[in-house]
Amino acid sequence: MRREQFPPSMRSPALKAVEQQRSTHQVKRSMEQQPASTLLVTSVASQKRTGLTANWRLRRAPQGQPAHTPVQVMSEEEQKKLAELEMHLSRVAGKIDSWLLILVLALLCIGLVMLYSASSFLSARYYGDASYFFVRQLLSALIGVVVMLVTMRIDYRVWCRLSLIGMAIALPLLVLVLRFGTSAYGASRWLSFGSVFSFQPSELIKLVLALYIADWLARKGNQVATFLYGLAPFIILVGLILGLVLLENDMGTAIIIAVLALAMFFTAGANIAQLLLALGGGGLVFLAQAFRGYRYLRLIGFLNPFKDITGINLQLYQSLLALGSGGLFGLGLGASRQKTGYLPLPHIDSIFAIIGEELGFIGCVVIIVLFLLLAFRGFRLARRAPDIYGALLATGITTWLVLQAMINIAATTGSIPYTGVPLPFISFGGSSLVISLAAVGVLLNISRYIQQPEVPILSKQNMTINIKKRAAL
Repeated sequence: MRREQFPPSMRSPALKAVEQQRSTHQVKRSMEQQPASTLLVTSVASQKRTGLTANWRLRRAPQGQPAHTPVQVMSEEEQKKLAELEMHLSRVAGKIDSWLLILVLALLCIGLVMLYSASSFLSARYYGDASYFFVRQLLSALIGVVVMLVTMRIDYRVWCRLSLIGMAIALPLLVLVLRFGTSAYGASRWLSFGSVFSFQPSELIKLVLALYIADWLARKGNQVATFLYGLAPFIILVGLILGLVLLENDMGTAIIIAVLALAMFFTAGANIAQLLLALGGGGLVFLAQAFRGYRYLRLIGFLNPFKDITGINLQLYQSLLALGSGGLFGLGLGASRQKTGYLPLPHIDSIFAIIGEELGFIGCVVIIVLFLLLAFRGFRLARRAPDIYGALLATGITTWLVLQAMINIAATTGSIPYTGVPLPFISFGGSSLVISLAAVGVLLNISRYIQQPEVPILSKQNMTINIKKRAAL
């Protein structure tokens, strides 16, 4: 009787082991006879790659073997619909970027202390209360922190659905401020509601524009690099906003908005040649505006800062005098002399000069380092954001806050022609402080969904593996 005729219950364990070994050899022999391309596709498919490696192309088959064409499971339209569906699905949030929060709170605390010091003389002189400006700023800081905590808890993807509504509110406010706005310091920027509350629409448009452009560019996809669907509508939108801001005689804010928008447009994959063309055209417009009215006088004063020190260069000259008198360690907190009527706006545009006078070069370096660390954490968030919308939004907000600080510090030190923009989190101004803290809350929410590297290069796991490899050699 042949082996196959024995029933399974009558077969010995040795016979079963022989049959199993023969079946294993037959499977190996059949796999060796398959084409190499088929084996490669099978092995790659079995790995089930995810994340960044999900769309990697398959390796080429050896020469002489037919190449295998991967099957496209979903069309591009279906992939777009899937991406839109994922934007509406709930996610599990992680921890916030604690270092970013610490940096912002440090700047806020330093700002409150320095604002009280810089504004105490003017507050006592004009309002009879040395803490007048400080109390108003403290109230704005408390409101701003509450708003930051709220935006920190809201999934940042919600803002892409509300950005159009925000733009529909902010643009009419920019028009209303031209007709009903309050003029001060040569510009019409504020909408006043009685003597208690005033609002600056140009501060709101920074955040709203960042939210709207991030959503618009994320939806465009590869069309961003085209002229008709990318550059042309981008120029129309940004140009309209810049025109309204320039009509308010607010060149500093216009520069911040222009650079913010260009940074996001470049990050989204703009055509470099078209971008350079837009930069050239925009630069000509800004130069034409720079040679008009008081801007031309400030430009002349920048070329010779020690001329006409009682006129157009009064603020710049007194700022340089304050910075120079501070030395390395400063005169001491509250000991500034320039704030006692010599330096205009010591608690707003010129507060960095008071920091240099009272805290010295060391205090100025601390402020600059804090903003540099803020830039590092913000752009790091943009690099690790889970989607293009989050990356663009983090890029825009970080560019806005850091660039505004750079312009304020550079104007105070005479590095660029003087322009009035507040120092974020430090200068007096409720609108600027509340909206800046709201933007930081959006950044903190993005940090709750960032993609961490699987194994960082300096992690304990990687270092242990490298040590073991060296020991084996």
